[in-house]
Amino acid sequence: MDADVIIVGAGPAGLCLAKALSGRSLKIVVLEQQPQSDLQSPQFDGREIALTRHSAKLLQALGLWERLPAADIAPLRDAKVMNGPSSFSMVIGHALGGHDELGWLVSNHLLRQAAWDGVQEALGTNGDISLRCGEKVTAVHTSAECGSVTLASGDTLQAKLVVAADSRFSSTRRMMGIAAQMHDFGKNMLVCAMTFEKPHDFAAWEWFGYGQTLALLPMNPHPVTGAHRASAVITLPSHEIDALMALEPEAFGAAVTQRFARRLGAMHLVSTRHNYPLVAVFPERLVARRFATVGDAAVGMHPVTAHGFNFGLLSVDALCRHITTALHTHADIGSASLLQRYEGQQKRATLPLYWMTRLIVEIYTRDSMPAKLARTLILRVSDRMTPFKRSIARSLSGA
Repeated sequence: MDADVIIVGAGPAGLCLAKALSGRSLKIVVLEQQPQSDLQSPQFDGREIALTRHSAKLLQALGLWERLPAADIAPLRDAKVMNGPSSFSMVIGHALGGHDELGWLVSNHLLRQAAWDGVQEALGTNGDISLRCGEKVTAVHTSAECGSVTLASGDTLQAKLVVAADSRFSSTRRMMGIAAQMHDFGKNMLVCAMTFEKPHDFAAWEWFGYGQTLALLPMNPHPVTGAHRASAVITLPSHEIDALMALEPEAFGAAVTQRFARRLGAMHLVSTRHNYPLVAVFPERLVARRFATVGDAAVGMHPVTAHGFNFGLLSVDALCRHITTALHTHADIGSASLLQRYEGQQKRATLPLYWMTRLIVEIYTRDSMPAKLARTLILRVSDRMTPFKRSIARSLSGA
């Protein structure tokens, strides 16, 4: 065979899996259709990733946490949930989680860079990873004996296990005949970095306004000006996002300031702007014969709970642990029993929060008068339920 494990997709999840499996006497091939230049120097894409304490530990175990620039790791101390124009907010304080912070925020492109550099180190140290960039997968077939991947170049590679890590819209998963429940929220997210006048106190905001949803993810102060800085996330129908994207930076800053009701004072754009469709995805199966999914290919979360990459790391860790156990017992790393155990574990860990998130978003984005009244009532009642808020804090922190 050409490899023990073929990983399709060199995003953070795929690279983390390759790094996790390295040094275990396995031959690993990573396939990525993007050119190497895009992977070795990833550009800012607007996304800030909330990392739980458990995710931070997994990154430390992989040797990736220390590769993140310390100045760009922002503490997430508290979370605020707001509804409509009211100034009331339900606060999930870090003390409820029993730690000094709920987690940390890191830019996605820095995580990608750390994962890339970690794999490059493994290439030099262990020599067990083969990274092939600019390679598009055109077909995937599996049998009782092996998995087979065909590339646009005409090459065919075989392995004991094929793993899809190629986004929530995974073409590899689709080639294996695995259907997925996709919920298109009919909206887009605009994400960018903004500076402003008033401090955010390292609290994340989730503001379910009327006709819009706003989020604020705290970042460390601007490295040059020292101004208060955060990632702003604006969710609107796509045509409204297009209009915001077209504004000149000064006009854009004024428009966002108005949307945030000047609660942070005047806001100014200090990065590029990025536009993403809002689609949640959960496959009907996470595995097939000699095939598994990890990362967003296994579950594509709505970003409201900021658990997307955390679940991605969870899937990487779980699959790696099952493979390691099989290696220790000289068992087949692509066996049906191993993959079924992995699938069961991941579904139990992710499916409840996936549906709970869907429910929260459905409730808090309805703007009928009964819905508005219910939204306010639910938020105020929830704020008085300390055990409920403590469970949220522990969920956010991964404790």
